[in-house]
Amino acid sequence: QVQLVESGGGLVQDGGSLRLSCAASGRTFSRYAMGWFRQAPGKERELVAAVTWNGGRIYYADSVKGRFTISRDNAKNTVYLQMNSLKPEDTAVYYCAAADGLKYSWGQYNNWGQGTQVTVSS
Repeated sequence: QVQLVESGGGLVQDGGSLRLSCAASGRTFSRYAMGWFRQAPGKERELVAAVTWNGGRIYYADSVKGRFTISRDNAKNTVYLQMNSLKPEDTAVYYCAAADGLKYSWGQYNNWGQGTQVTVSS
């Protein structure tokens, strides 16, 4: 089990950038694949990006490819989501989550942070 805390959300203009961080407690962080999800009002939670325990495999949703970059620093127990060229449709609560292996469905992730709001104004 890991406890996850997201930070870095905020209000940004169309075309701007933000970097989200997800700090994990516990000594088992490096064993987990990590994912970033987002959920907009009235919409389902969707996987935005995910990375395996060693960074060897990375997944991006089509909607963020070329704009978002996921990375992790196991020495710091932290996973990041660099978001560039943000669009109003990126507005959502962003969550980080941990799973045993690279997973693509939110139901397959066992540990969740509390979320951080990202708002992109047009």
